[in-house]
Amino acid sequence: MASSDWFEIKRQLFHLFLGIGIVILYNFHILRARLIFAVIVLGILASIASAKYKIPGVAWFLDNFERKHAKFPGKGALFYALGCFTVIGLFPPDIASAAILVLAAGDSFSTLVGKHFGKHKMGSKSVEGTAAGIILGFLGAFIFVPFLTAFLGAFVAMLSEALDIKLFNRVIDDNLLVPIVAAFVMYGWSLI
Repeated sequence: MASSDWFEIKRQLFHLFLGIGIVILYNFHILRARLIFAVIVLGILASIASAKYKIPGVAWFLDNFERKHAKFPGKGALFYALGCFTVIGLFPPDIASAAILVLAAGDSFSTLVGKHFGKHKMGSKSVEGTAAGIILGFLGAFIFVPFLTAFLGAFVAMLSEALDIKLFNRVIDDNLLVPIVAAFVMYGWSLI
């Protein structure tokens, strides 16, 4: 296995377990929106400082989990926290938890499967990766919401991730897009 393959597997496992950890802490009332907001603020400050200085802990994290071509250090982690903060702040706990697991499981596995088994392109993503993301995102969401709600949330969220949706001519980071889309779809469906 090439070192770049191992690096991506390590990144996606961190992505998966971070989401699972957030959901567990949130459901045990240890993690709240205020704490995530504080992490986002500290993360932005650390990111700005790490562009100029090597900060212990932050430098290790960036060396081990940040893609080398990243223009903004820690951008993915910050958007991940922002996506979680948004859904925790706006939606009921079951919907927020399900949406975070769509991000954690769906996005992680879509990347891994797409990179290693993707043969049919759909924009910059693969059909195989998107299908894996839908299935694993659905399985994560189904822990907290009914079957059809989980499927619709995962399907629309992972499809939106695959389509590279833009705002102001910039692709919206999937760590922000996926949980918000999943939560809106699941919450909207639950109201019907």
